[in-house]
Amino acid sequence: MLQYNYVDVALVHHPVVNKRGETIGSAITNLDLHDIARACRTYGVNNYWVITPFAEQQKFAETIVSHWVQGYGSKANPDRGSALTLIKVCSDLERVIDSMREKWGEDPLILTTCAKPQTNFMDYGEAKQRIKNGGKVLLVFGTAWGLAPEVLDRADAVLPPIYGTGDYNHLSVRSAVAIILDRLLGSFTG
Repeated sequence: MLQYNYVDVALVHHPVVNKRGETIGSAITNLDLHDIARACRTYGVNNYWVITPFAEQQKFAETIVSHWVQGYGSKANPDRGSALTLIKVCSDLERVIDSMREKWGEDPLILTTCAKPQTNFMDYGEAKQRIKNGGKVLLVFGTAWGLAPEVLDRADAVLPPIYGTGDYNHLSVRSAVAIILDRLLGSFTG
């Protein structure tokens, strides 16, 4: 499997916004842990960061990961455990960026996602080319109703929204991650 060792994914649970645009913290879900880890493993992502400052949420995520990586789940479904080894729980985005900087010796290109068009966007073709050229990239996704403005402002660029055939545009983050990873890291054979 081709691995894109310079690409990390971050799922932010705080700061995100609710449907009224207020900054909140959202709960970690078992489905997001499993499904995003599996997508990351499929597309050769280096690390899948789960970001929350809340100790009880961190413990929840770590308990699930431990079950599948070291506990009974590791024997019952080794493939699942292999995917969940990518998960790293972290308290905030800056610590993730610091970790990547320390590992690679340079700041990553921070690409965020948003269901609404933003002004500082980078199209998928350019992002894919940067990855192909060895760029260190952090793909940042938000839970709840999306990333808080300060996270979008911290980004180097925002990827375009994912549009379907109509005006409905409210994918689960699991679906959005899978689609974007395929657009950036997928290969087509025919």
